Amino acid sequence: MAIGELRIDGTRLLARIAELAAVGAIDGGGCARLALTDDDRRGRDLVVGWMRELGLELRIDAIGNVFAFTAGWQATPPVMTGSHIDTVRTGGRYDGNYGVLAGLEVVRTLQAAGIAPPRPLCVAFFTNEEGSRFQPDMLGSLVHVGGLPLDEAYAARAADGPRLGDELARIGYRGAEAPGFVTPHAFVELHIEQGPILDAEGVTIGAVEDLLGISWQEITVSGHSNHSGTTPIRLRRDAGYVAAATASFLHGLAHEMGGAQVCTVGRMELHPNYINVIPARAVFTADLRNTDEALLREAEARLATFLDAIAARTGTQVERRRLARFEPVVFDADVADLIERTARDLGRSVRRMTSGAGHDAQMMARICPTAMIFVPSVKGLSHNPAEHTEPADLVAGADVLLHTLLRLAARN
Repeated sequence: MAIGELRIDGTRLLARIAELAAVGAIDGGGCARLALTDDDRRGRDLVVGWMRELGLELRIDAIGNVFAFTAGWQATPPVMTGSHIDTVRTGGRYDGNYGVLAGLEVVRTLQAAGIAPPRPLCVAFFTNEEGSRFQPDMLGSLVHVGGLPLDEAYAARAADGPRLGDELARIGYRGAEAPGFVTPHAFVELHIEQGPILDAEGVTIGAVEDLLGISWQEITVSGHSNHSGTTPIRLRRDAGYVAAATASFLHGLAHEMGGAQVCTVGRMELHPNYINVIPARAVFTADLRNTDEALLREAEARLATFLDAIAARTGTQVERRRLARFEPVVFDADVADLIERTARDLGRSVRRMTSGAGHDAQMMARICPTAMIFVPSVKGLSHNPAEHTEPADLVAGADVLLHTLLRLAARN
């Protein structure tokens, strides 16, 4: 068979996705494998077993990132692919997992065809990409590229209390390799879009050329509890009102700024949380994103000004804590071009696009040429048990990954 005719085994890929989805399965077909939980360990063990079945050389670093290499990686920088296998609490079966398992299918396809690319390949999965249990998100890949010291990562506290370093050791994935022990020749991440564009336009492949910058903050508002019936509005120090008003402000800000600006209040907790008591404290998150760093800074500044003003007006105190901050990323134009050209050569419809979600690829772009391949998410759903991508699209994306990696491996 000519190399250009190679295709991955779609039936096996779909079966592996389903098998991994059974680990931490939740109602509705989704998964809950929060980072470094027992379910995450079981998912890791399953995928590592598949890596060993392929005869790949396994390396695990001190932050728990897992790398599986074909022969020759220590002498020649490998072409790397991969993603993550941790999920949010109400996750689907494709987010992250698809990219890792498709990478393994690429290796299996080449082995079956007796093809050894000029450069070695590596399939990786990174620790705590989601940021649902530990923050920041993309933590494992951030440590790998030198953006977060290992001791700071180990000190991160889970939402349920334990330290990241302790949990990593507990599940047996605190590896021996120093973070950053390998620098790839190039990195390509295959992922579901997690948005509605490809599905709405009927396009199969997204060649991702840039990624939104991300600003996460936790905001704590301190007011005063009192009776909801006897306390006049003008005399209240209502933390709940400040939280709600901030959410409304951010919604309006995104509309006013337009373009790529998005703003979300995704978590909110009130205390004491009774129907007839004015909240004394509100803790909530603000998630701001934009492809333009200057505009993202503008949105952050306008939020800060709003919070200062509403605190003064309502007699409350507002404290802000940064959870994560990443600048927008422009991926390598040559790699994005190669993805687009490869998709067209395989007869797939393709468009250039932006990623609105954060991915490990944005960290890897700091150290090597990087870009991403997207396939459609039906109705744009993700971080939801109903997340779905049509099997034909999953197979098409894996085929584009296969031939993109082959072409990158042939480059000097």
